[in-house]
Amino acid sequence: MSPLVSTPPPLGFPLKITYGLGSVAYGVAYVILSSAVLQIYFNQVLGIPAVWVGAAILVSLLADLILDPLIGQWSDHFRSRWGRRHPFMYASAIPAAALSYFLWHAPRGLQPTELLGLAVVTMIALRVAVASYEIPSAALAPELAPDYDQRTSLMAFRSFFAFGAIGVMQLVLYTVFLRQDAANPLGVLNPERYAQFGAMAAILIVVCILVSAVATHSRIPYLHKPPAKRATVADTFRQIASTFANPALVVVMASSLLGGTGVGITTTLSNYFYLHLWGLKSQAIGPLAAGGLLASVVGVFLAPFLAKRFGKKQAMIGLFSTSVFTSMLPIGGRLIGIMPPNGSGLLYGLLFGDVVITAALGLMGFVIIASMVADVAEDQAVKSGARSEGVLFAANGLVGKFTLGLGAFIAGILISAVGFPVHAVPGTVDPDIVRRLAMFYLPCVLIFNGGSVVVLQFYRIDRAAHESNIARLREAAAAEKAG
Repeated sequence: MSPLVSTPPPLGFPLKITYGLGSVAYGVAYVILSSAVLQIYFNQVLGIPAVWVGAAILVSLLADLILDPLIGQWSDHFRSRWGRRHPFMYASAIPAAALSYFLWHAPRGLQPTELLGLAVVTMIALRVAVASYEIPSAALAPELAPDYDQRTSLMAFRSFFAFGAIGVMQLVLYTVFLRQDAANPLGVLNPERYAQFGAMAAILIVVCILVSAVATHSRIPYLHKPPAKRATVADTFRQIASTFANPALVVVMASSLLGGTGVGITTTLSNYFYLHLWGLKSQAIGPLAAGGLLASVVGVFLAPFLAKRFGKKQAMIGLFSTSVFTSMLPIGGRLIGIMPPNGSGLLYGLLFGDVVITAALGLMGFVIIASMVADVAEDQAVKSGARSEGVLFAANGLVGKFTLGLGAFIAGILISAVGFPVHAVPGTVDPDIVRRLAMFYLPCVLIFNGGSVVVLQFYRIDRAAHESNIARLREAAAAEKAG
C-alpha cells in the first residue's frame, strides 16, 4: 500500500483562484478545438467536405485513446525534485501555445486532402500538449483537497475558470474577430480573422499555465511520492487496465460517454442553427456565448451546495434529467411553431436564457463529475495499493474529448444527410434543409442525454464510502511507517 504524506495546509482562497486559473488554458483550447469552430472553419471556409472534417476531428481524438492514459500513468509514477505533476505542467506551456497558433496558419495552395492531413497532425499534437498540462493539473485536486466536500469546491473553481474562458473566448471570437461589418464582410468565412484569433489564444495559454504551475509549486512537499521502482511496459498497461476497470469509474465514463456525445452533436450544430435557423449574424452569436460567464458564476457556488445537500450522485441525476428537456426546448419550439419570429428581441432573449440554463447545468455537472472521479482515486488506491489520479483524470478527460469528436462525426453525417451546402451564406439555404437538420438533431440528443441519466443509477461511492476509503489508506500508511 502506498503511504500517504502529511495532510496539506488548508486551501486558501488565493490558492484556489490561482490553481483554477490554469483551467483558462483548457477553456481556450476547448474553443480552438471545438467542433463548432473547426467544422465551420474547415468546411465552410476551406471547403473540406463536412464528413471529412467530422472524421478528422474524431481521428485526432482517437489518438488520445492511447496517449492520454499514458500521460496520466507517466505522471502518476514520475519522480523528480519537483514532484510528479509539475514537470509536465511547466513543459507543456510553450508547445501548447505554439500549436494553438499554427493550427490556423496552414500554408496556402494546399489541396483539400493535404489540408486535411495537416489539420489532423496539428490537432493531435495540440491535444497532446494540452493534455500534458490538464491531466497532471487536474490530478493534483484529490491531494490538494482530500475532504469529500472541499474537493467539490476546488473543482468548482477549476470549472469556473474553464467555462468562463470558454464564454469569453467565444464572445471575443464572434464579436471581435469574426464580426460581420464593412471591415469584414465575410464574417465567419474570413480565414485571416481565425489566424489573428489563434495568435491571441496562444498568449493566453502560455501565461495561464505558467501562473498556475508556479502558484501550486509550494504544495509539492505535501504531495504523494511514488516508490522508486521501474515498471515494465506490461506493468504499465496492466495498471492502466486495472484503473479503467474500477466499477465506479466505469459508471462515470459510460454516463459521460452518452451525455458527452449529445453535447458534441449540439456543439457542432450550434453555429449552423444560429446562422441558418435563427437568422443571427456572427456578431450576435458572441453575446449569447457570454451567457456562459453568468452560468459559471452560478455554477461555482451552486454545484458544491447541491452536491453537499443531495449527495453527488443524486445531484447529477437531477441535473442531467433537467438538461434532457431544456436542451430540446428552443429547436423543438421552432418546429411546432411557437417560437417568436427571427429578428425579434424576444427570440434573442429566449436564446440567451437557453444558453445560460444549458451552460449552468453543464458546468455544475462537470464540477460534480470531476469530484466523483476524484473520489474514485481513494477507492482505486484501496483496491490496488497505488495512487492513480493521473490515469483517472486522463480517463475522465478522454471520454469528454472522445465524445465531442464522436458527436462531431455524427453531426457531420447529419449535415451531409440533409444536403447542407458548403460556403453557405446565411439566408440563402433552403429552409426545408435546415428544418430536416433540426428534425434529425432532436431524437439524437434525446437518446444520448437520456441514456446518461439511466447509467448514473449504478454509481456507488457516497460520503460514507469515501470516508471509509480515506480511513483505510491512513491506517495502511501508519502500519507501513511503524513496520
